[in-house]
Amino acid sequence: MNHLRPYTVRYRSFDNGKEENCFYASDSFEARTLAMEFNKYIHDHPNCIDLIRCEEQLISPINT
Repeated sequence: MNHLRPYTVRYRSFDNGKEENCFYASDSFEARTLAMEFNKYIHDHPNCIDLIRCEEQLISPINT
């Protein structure tokens, strides 16, 4: 069963400002992959990520 948790991906923008995106993912690697897929700047500059934080809330799929 795939349990999803909210992850915050923080990165440095071109002007060295801190930006954040949030994703529901099963682990931090998947959160990084999603960030690279949905954020063009992160896709083009994957080393700009300086933090991936799990927000600790567990979201599980609904069984029907």
